[in-house]
Formats: sequence, C-alpha cells, structure tokens
Amino acid sequence: MILEKIQPSIFLLTLFTFSLSTQFWVSYSQTSPTIYEILKLNGLPMGLFPKGVTNFSVDDSGRFQVYLDEACNAKFEDELHYDQNVSGNMTFGRINELTGISAKDLFLWFLVKEIWVDIPSSGLIYFDVGVVSKQFSLSSFETPRNCSVSYASKILSRKLGRDEPNHQELSRAIL
Repeated sequence: MILEKIQPSIFLLTLFTFSLSTQFWVSYSQTSPTIYEILKLNGLPMGLFPKGVTNFSVDDSGRFQVYLDEACNAKFEDELHYDQNVSGNMTFGRINELTGISAKDLFLWFLVKEIWVDIPSSGLIYFDVGVVSKQFSLSSFETPRNCSVSYASKILSRKLGRDEPNHQELSRAIL
C-alpha cells in the first residue's frame, strides 16, 4: 500500500523534472540569429558588415540598425567606410534607405544609398551612390572582413557629418 502511494509521486516528480529540463533546453537552443545570418536569410552576402558586429536591431519590417564600436574602414575590391551607426531597410536581396556606409572610388568617397543583388547566379552585387551604381564581385563579400580603425576613418565620418566631433581633436586640428 505504501508503494502504491509512492509510485504516483515519483512518476509526477519525474514528469515535472523532465518538463523543466525540456523547457530549459528549448529556450537555450533558440538563440537569436546574428546580423550575418539575417543577411544570408535575406539573400545578401554575410560580408556586407565587418567582423565582430554583436550589437544590432532588426524589426519585422526589415528596418535595421548596426552599432559598431568605432567608425572603421574595410578593404574589398575598393575600400568601404563604416560609420559607428549603420542603418537601412532590408528586403530580400536589397538594402535601401542606407546610411552609414561610404565607398571609395579613385580618391573620392561616395555615400552608398542602396545595395542589391540582382540575380545571385550573376555573381554581382551593386552599390548605388546616387548618380551611378558600381558593381562588385559577390564573392568579395562572402565573409566579413576585418575593419581597421584609423584617425582617417574618424575624420571621414566627421566630414560626412555622421559622428560627433571630439572637441579636443578639433582644437588641435585648428592649432
């Protein structure tokens, strides 16, 4: 008679423990995707943003914000400049309303307004800088690149009006 009372209790305890462990495993295994995974899910190459991006937000409409520790430059076929904050609207194969990325062509920097992959099999990605679009090899953007922080990249961000100037550096530049 005591065994009959104990067995249902053990069964319920075992069931409860199993339930808790399953819930913990499910919540632990469902981590948030990285910005690189989100790019790939949207038909874009993972290397559009530099290595190490961990702070970002994306809403249901595709509007995103990427926060870098500092403005920096990355070398592809040409050089790209990333401001500390990059934002835009992501749809499949396209980023429009883009702010915070500039592309260097010859010796000039151009604000990138839109990026798109027209036909993935073409192997091309396009950067719209307003007046003209520049095409690059899609394979150049397969993996995130290292991004170098330099004094020049900070100056570029300021000249483009996208970061707050450091008043000490500004006064040194005037002197």
